Amino acid sequence: MTLSEKEKEKLISYRLEQADEAVNDVELLISNKRYRSAVNRIYYGMFYSLLAMGLAYNFETSKHSQLIGWFNKTFISTSIIEKDYGRIITKAYSRRTKGDYDIYVSFEKDLMVEMFAEMKKFISRIKEHLHQNLKLT
Repeated sequence: MTLSEKEKEKLISYRLEQADEAVNDVELLISNKRYRSAVNRIYYGMFYSLLAMGLAYNFETSKHSQLIGWFNKTFISTSIIEKDYGRIITKAYSRRTKGDYDIYVSFEKDLMVEMFAEMKKFISRIKEHLHQNLKLT
């Protein structure tokens, strides 16, 4: 798909809005003890921010593992973004997959609080990178 610069910026903003919306969803899910659903939204919030980053760098895929692999290769292994962020997205992806596809999976509140903090940290770091390096508004 070929987008104009204006369309690309609009789509990047939309993906970042989706990430922010996921943060709000997670707050509600945790407060209602819907931890398995919270894990899903935690991961997807980070995924949306990575989709925005991919768009900003002209990398597009709908495959989760490809997007995470691209992020790790392009930003984590080169130390452009700190290694901790590669671990955060990888753990969230693994937990989301277990929560969505394995049977009899449950998560504890302490883990949700930790994952939620990591989610907000991850999304903030991606936004910071985009704003500083690509001058996105």
